[in-house]
Amino acid sequence: MIKRGDELSKLLFIYTVLRSNRVLRDVAMALPVLSVVEDERGTLLDLGQFGAAVWRADALAHGVSPQRVVATGHALLDAQLPGGGWPLGGLCEILQHHSPQHEWRLLLPALSALQQAGGHPSAAAWVVLIGAPQVPFGPALAARGLNLQRLMWVTASAVAERLWAAEQALRCAEVAAVLLWLPQVQAAALRRLQVAAQTHAKLLFVLRPARARSESSPALLRLLLGSDQARGQALPDPDVVQVALLKRRGPPLAQTLALPAPVPGLSALLALAHRPLPCTG
Repeated sequence: MIKRGDELSKLLFIYTVLRSNRVLRDVAMALPVLSVVEDERGTLLDLGQFGAAVWRADALAHGVSPQRVVATGHALLDAQLPGGGWPLGGLCEILQHHSPQHEWRLLLPALSALQQAGGHPSAAAWVVLIGAPQVPFGPALAARGLNLQRLMWVTASAVAERLWAAEQALRCAEVAAVLLWLPQVQAAALRRLQVAAQTHAKLLFVLRPARARSESSPALLRLLLGSDQARGQALPDPDVVQVALLKRRGPPLAQTLALPAPVPGLSALLALAHRPLPCTG
């Protein structure tokens, strides 16, 4: 049994390390997991008696919370996410380098399934896009199963306008998911969005540039898409999306996930482009 004073000192030390520096998080993860805590009466309690109700930071948080999830549509990714999918009522932050197209290949399976869960097309839930950098190409989205009759595109240039529109959308009962593009934002604004998503149990994806990786974030999940390709490197596989899981409720994931996400018709076009031209004359 650990003495009360030593136990409280270790708890305070681990909390300080985790909050102070992202790099030092691995140091805290390497410390022995504490087995006892002190209640309000000063009595030391054995954490083992609570079973799965207590989540330990060195384990993936499966089944700890009754919070629902939506399957991502990518089995490799689901296996690495707490609960096995995107959290309903949680902020998911998606960072990417240059290409603004990877997010669709990552999110469309879940968005389409979420809409189709209502049964009849007229009962499909709404998906709201706020501040998308490019005009959504309807035929391509429809080909992947998205109901365009339940797709709303909100144009807003100012960050404050986008944040306001996102909060209003999260409050709407018929909205199932909100995609919000933010080139820059303060952590306090993200915390406000996290509270709104949790209050109304909605899917919320905030899409930001890769340079925001060094900034603090209250997101439950944080992913980095694609790779920062250097000159001379081979072109990445167009049918694969590279995903680095930067933050989750569980131990860090060292390896990058390669998710099969072929674009319909793209492989055939690429193969046709590499065929030799027929000789004429």
